[in-house]
Amino acid sequence: MRDDVWPVGVFASIDEGLGVHLDVARELGVSTIHLHAPSPASRTATHAEDFLALLAAAGIELTVVFGGFPGESYADIPAVERTVGLVPRSTRAERFAEMCRISDFAKQLHCDIVALHLGFVPHDRNSREYADIVDITRRLCDHAGNNGQNVHLETGQETAAALVEFIEATSCPNLYVNFDPANMILYGTGEPLPALRLLGDKVRSVHCKDAVWSDRPGVTWGREVPLGAGDVNIPEYLETLRSIGYLGPLTIEREIPQERDRQKLEISGAVRLLQQLTQEIWA
Repeated sequence: MRDDVWPVGVFASIDEGLGVHLDVARELGVSTIHLHAPSPASRTATHAEDFLALLAAAGIELTVVFGGFPGESYADIPAVERTVGLVPRSTRAERFAEMCRISDFAKQLHCDIVALHLGFVPHDRNSREYADIVDITRRLCDHAGNNGQNVHLETGQETAAALVEFIEATSCPNLYVNFDPANMILYGTGEPLPALRLLGDKVRSVHCKDAVWSDRPGVTWGREVPLGAGDVNIPEYLETLRSIGYLGPLTIEREIPQERDRQKLEISGAVRLLQQLTQEIWA
C-alpha cells in the first residue's frame, strides 16, 4: 500500500466555528485538518503562533482555511440563495474585505489555500450580476495570490458544468475546487461522481461527507447522514478520486453539534472507513 496518498483529516475549528474542536481532531489521531476561520478576535499573530504550536505538538498539518460570514443561513435552499457567500449584493463589499482578512490570517498560519462557498452564481452569463461576481472573485484571487495562496470554491450551489464555466470565465490561475459530494445531493445540483469526473484536475481539495436525496431535489434539502450511509457511494467516490489523479487529504466534514463524545463516536467511524478503503484501493 502507498503511504503517501490520502491522509485522513477532519474539518475543525478553534473557537465557536463549524467543525470538530481541535482537541477532538487530536484525539481522533488524524494527520490533517481544514480549519473554519476563527472569529476576528482570535485572528491575531499571537493566536496564530499558539495554534501552530498546538498543530506541531499534535502532528497535524493545516491544509485549507475556510471563510464564513455572519448572517449566512443554511435553513433552506432559498435562505442559502439570499444569504450565503459573496453573491448577495448588500453584503458583498464587507464580506470581500473579511475574506481578504481571512486570507491574511491564513498566511500567518503558513496555509496556502483559502476556501469558501461563493453562493448561488447567476445563471445568465451575459448579465451584469454574473460579470460582477466574476470580478469580485478575480479580486479575491488576486489578493490570495499576493499571499501565495490558491482559492478553492466549494461545490454545492452550482452544477459541475456551471462551475467549470465560471472558473474559466474568471481566467484566474489560482482558482480551483473543493469537492464535496454530499453537497451535490443536498442541493440537488447533480450526481456526485459524474460531477467529480467533469471537474477533474480542477479539484484540489475534497470533503468526505454523505447524504441522501430529497424527494424534491433542488427545492428542498437532502439529508446529511454518517459517512457510508448515504447515496454518495463512498467506495466509488474514492475510486473516482484516484481516477482523476487526486492524491491529497480526505477531509471528513460532519455537521453535528459540538458535543465531544458524539463527535468522536461518529467521526471515528468515518476515519476507520476511509482508512480501510484506502488500504483496499492502494493495496
